Amino acid sequence: MSKESAEEAAPKGIRQQPAVRLSLIGIVVILILGAPFWGPLLMRRLSFFRVRRVEILGARYVAPRDILTRLHVDTLASVWDPTGPLASRVAHHPEIERAVVRRKLPGTLVIEIVERVPIAMVPAASGFRVYDERGAALPIDPARVLVDVPVLMERDTAVLRLLGAIRVGRPALYERVSAVRRTGRDELLMQLKTEPVRVMQNVTLERLADIEPVEADLGRKQLRVAEIDLRFRDQVIARLQ
Repeated sequence: MSKESAEEAAPKGIRQQPAVRLSLIGIVVILILGAPFWGPLLMRRLSFFRVRRVEILGARYVAPRDILTRLHVDTLASVWDPTGPLASRVAHHPEIERAVVRRKLPGTLVIEIVERVPIAMVPAASGFRVYDERGAALPIDPARVLVDVPVLMERDTAVLRLLGAIRVGRPALYERVSAVRRTGRDELLMQLKTEPVRVMQNVTLERLADIEPVEADLGRKQLRVAEIDLRFRDQVIARLQ
């Protein structure tokens, strides 16, 4: 029997099997590729993935109940619900800089936040108001939570920016600053825990680094300093007690 006649004699179903097999493979591939889209939609309907727990990471000044209130997640919510709207609602809190929401299966949402950092506080009629380096007031009550930051006599955005830069660039020095006040249009008195330091408003971090060797030298000589003056270029004046 010739090749052509053999093919004609073969049953029609047998000739169609390769095509059917390819179609099935194609359907499986489509399902696999589409799983990230239809999978969560399916699992959202399962009670096994209902939210039963919320973990909050990074909260120091913000009360957890404030975050939970903004989440607005009830017992019918699923961990497979979109997390973008949840993170957006949390990030709109004035004390929070950014927020990320992650899933921990089967029933936990993890809320990781980065708070806006308090830089200084200013006396107010009802106590103290806390500010960040932008000069924005933060909803932090120093009577409720410990806030160890310098005190300013008034809201001063230039001083707040300076303190913010010191906190990042010279954190050890920032920890020593207890208060800052203006003594002139461009002059500041920075009160350290050991002595006051006079600086210009545009003082650089490199210039502030000159404080440490002067203190070390006076310490070796057992001299007590009353004030350090950095206002004059290329000079460090130490006034002794």
